[in-house]
Amino acid sequence: MPLPSDEKLIALSQDLLKQFDKLFGLHPGFRPAHARGVMLTGTFTPSSEASSLTGAPHITRNSTPVTARFSSSTGLPQIPDNDPNANPRGLAVRFHLAEHVHTDIVSHSTDGFPTRTGQEFLEFLQAAASSDPSKPSPSPIEVFLASHPKALAFVQTPKLTPSSFAKESYFGVTALRFTNKDGVSRYGRYQIAPDAGIEHLDEATAKTRGANYLFDELTERIKKGPIGFQILVQVANDNDIVNDATVHWPEQRPLINLGRILLTNSASADTREHDKIIFDPIPRVDGIEPSEDPLLELRAAIYLLSGRRRRQAPET
Repeated sequence: MPLPSDEKLIALSQDLLKQFDKLFGLHPGFRPAHARGVMLTGTFTPSSEASSLTGAPHITRNSTPVTARFSSSTGLPQIPDNDPNANPRGLAVRFHLAEHVHTDIVSHSTDGFPTRTGQEFLEFLQAAASSDPSKPSPSPIEVFLASHPKALAFVQTPKLTPSSFAKESYFGVTALRFTNKDGVSRYGRYQIAPDAGIEHLDEATAKTRGANYLFDELTERIKKGPIGFQILVQVANDNDIVNDATVHWPEQRPLINLGRILLTNSASADTREHDKIIFDPIPRVDGIEPSEDPLLELRAAIYLLSGRRRRQAPET
């Protein structure tokens, strides 16, 4: 995918990458956020009701190969699985439509986002990086959160530790526009629900788990059998706000089941492919289009810039 031509957007993307580097340090070959991850492969099978929402190619086919990446937060490649800062967890899914043709879902385990715009997110990261708990209050992050109630609400939302990557739910950050074969368009956000159910650990129990317990558990789980997830879309009403990732829609909004992902194999042996893959939050496929959420183009630019940097790193 090409970089956008908006110079201000590219400059902001580069500033955000520099801020991630400042927060977590430079780790060549790794992502600046969600650096620690593991990939599995499998297939997606659409549901019978999916075509009512979208005519996207992976909905009109019997099945589509997928690659899924589970990850922990921060840009630290060795962050322990039981570190609270490793939450929220991430799940990115690539639907392989043809050679060099794909569409992706990028999600994480906390529903929402702290800011509406990229500039606000940069200010949020800068405030967090410049705050020192040993210095008198209010710190820069306290000042920022006091003036940004949506960011405060996100920070205060519990970031729970899962017992397994396969027992966690994941949420798309931004709304997308889904169009079916009859030309009817509706906005929606992805929700990914595990077949195994949701299970979280309390703080005391999490501390007793090993530093690699999530990744080790996933390795053992996939050896025993497939791991399934339902791909759902929460559909907005006509008067819902669809261009602001900080706004939650009411729980009563309908959920449409797009289909099921069944993961069957580990892809971790192909470490170079893991390093190279660049997920894209913009769908770039007929039947699913971006909304006007300002985070979409920015996130896509950051992923592409950081992905190119990662690919240029020496193989280890």
